[in-house]
Amino acid sequence: MSKKIVAIVGSYRKGMIIDTAVSAVLAGAAEQGARTQKIYLVDKHIEFCTNCRTCAQQDTHGVRATCVHDDDMEDILRQIDEADGIVLASPVNLGTVTAITKRFIERLIVYSYWPWGHPFPKSRITKPNKKAIIIASSACPAFLGRIFFRTTLELLKSAAKWMGAEVSKSLYFGKVCLNADSQLSDRALLKAKKAGL
Repeated sequence: MSKKIVAIVGSYRKGMIIDTAVSAVLAGAAEQGARTQKIYLVDKHIEFCTNCRTCAQQDTHGVRATCVHDDDMEDILRQIDEADGIVLASPVNLGTVTAITKRFIERLIVYSYWPWGHPFPKSRITKPNKKAIIIASSACPAFLGRIFFRTTLELLKSAAKWMGAEVSKSLYFGKVCLNADSQLSDRALLKAKKAGL
């Protein structure tokens, strides 16, 4: 059976830097026979996490809990749970991931067990069961972005871990978005495609 790769796109701009990087990664995976799916967070109805912690009280070791919200997040997480690999991608917006990506990440509390009285949450998935590629981009050079905007990659890596994925590749595209219609270079697209192979 072919592997399934699900990509979560946290950019507001379709067809631009992050979106094309994700497409290149998925193209590489498809060349290896993987089934791929791209989910645009901007197209989904995702409520804010209210920190009620109802989901975190459910004793479902090894399996994520259920959120009280009735929105698109349940279907997104079902797709992720069924995947063999995930791609998490967001451009840097004012020093970190986009707001819609952060909203998605906060809802990942369903992967934690955090009963009242305990000081911190524990992951329901103790061993990684899939691989992840994380992608970020910014206008500054990549080596500076990895230093000054490191919270972006840290948040994406943490999100992957909560979902039971181990990050196998971390891509950061710098010196992009220097004008309104910037696109990735052929070299950058090739790098992204190779990451998906």
